[in-house]
Amino acid sequence: MPAGNNMKNTIKTVAIDLFFKKGYYATSISEIARGSGIQKASIYYHYPSKEELLFSILKTTMDDLTAYLKENLADADDIEMQMRVAVHSHVRFHLERQKENFIANSELRGLSKEHYHIIVQKRDEYECIFQNIIKQGAEKGVFSEEDTKILSYAILTLCTAGAAWFNPRGRLNVDEIATIYENFIISGLGRKEADGK
Repeated sequence: MPAGNNMKNTIKTVAIDLFFKKGYYATSISEIARGSGIQKASIYYHYPSKEELLFSILKTTMDDLTAYLKENLADADDIEMQMRVAVHSHVRFHLERQKENFIANSELRGLSKEHYHIIVQKRDEYECIFQNIIKQGAEKGVFSEEDTKILSYAILTLCTAGAAWFNPRGRLNVDEIATIYENFIISGLGRKEADGK
């Protein structure tokens, strides 16, 4: 039987699978314990409650998503490349960690008020990275001038949706799908030359 952090990770992995398949509310602590190969009471040694387990999943996912984006943006020079990298990174992360991201976008209501605000704050900080790229792009004349927040919400909602429908055995791989999103969004953000004929 795994011990310490190994068991903690096992519990989290089992919970992710169950929350993804059945939903947070329909999954019991007993099921998570059974899937982890331990007694129900042992779960509470690692996580005080099912809600704490959900919060841990959502926090880790959000922290990893932000770190992944920043890491990929580090080598992006011009503003168009930054947006391409940001979109590609977001889509790739959501498809490669499909279960966690699906849970993160469907089970927020399961969090306590305090934990909900923590996750929302992390999301706001992440969205700001996209908003800053959009704003700089408009200022440099690379992107058309539109409402920055609305554009960021539109882009992130579109790119996040893949976690709900992606099939790892489908005809396109993760990078191919991410590239389609990337090109589509860059095209949509581009300056509308026709406006100024």
